[in-house]
Amino acid sequence: MADTPRVVFAGLASCFGCQINITNIEEHLMDVLGQVDLKYWQLTSSDPMPTDFDVAVIEGAVTTEAAKESVQALREGADAVITIGACAATSGIPGMSTEDHAADMDAVYGDKVPYVVADGAITPMAVKDVISVDFEVPCCPIDPYDFVEVLQHALYGSNIYRRSSTLCGECKNNERGCFYGRNTLCLGLVTRSGCGARCPNLGRPCNGCAGLSPDANVAQARRVADRAGVGAAALDSALRIFNQPIADEEVS
Repeated sequence: MADTPRVVFAGLASCFGCQINITNIEEHLMDVLGQVDLKYWQLTSSDPMPTDFDVAVIEGAVTTEAAKESVQALREGADAVITIGACAATSGIPGMSTEDHAADMDAVYGDKVPYVVADGAITPMAVKDVISVDFEVPCCPIDPYDFVEVLQHALYGSNIYRRSSTLCGECKNNERGCFYGRNTLCLGLVTRSGCGARCPNLGRPCNGCAGLSPDANVAQARRVADRAGVGAAALDSALRIFNQPIADEEVS
């Protein structure tokens, strides 16, 4: 890696909200960017993507052959690849269209499919399904301070342990009551911890944007949903918002 790490940002199929959220750390943004040589970022410049860089930051799902080739090229050129947000990590909202992607495109666009968008369209995939990924910043949108922490790890190395437990433990630490006791679906049962259970702290059930925890027991979560009167089918449906490929595998 160069003395001043060269960083590029790439945006795929997404709302660009995660990249925009990074700019919300106004007080510290210049300190962060001062540690890197920012070679490419569509939000700041219209210059073309360079061929020489050290760290590639990728937002969005892979939805076209061109995007697939782009992330493969980024992997070949980068010492480290960081994905940001649910779309890049799990295919997110674009990933809800997997069973019959062509039919979904027709339903949305009809005969008005934009050529540039539709050319080479493929079933949406997470970036890690195409290339190896070194670091991940979860959630939708990301917490910008989480991004800064992960970027530091990519630049300088770290042996920090990434938690694999589910979100329910964080809710208990925050002394929040369980939504299932109120006949309300919550995906904290199976979602990876680490966000501090922000949504439940605000009175909103978890929607699973951080992705499935490695410790998740989806089958047992379905039984809990049934016992609580919420229903396993509702859990399955909610999982598909941010965890479509995982949901298809786990609940089939």
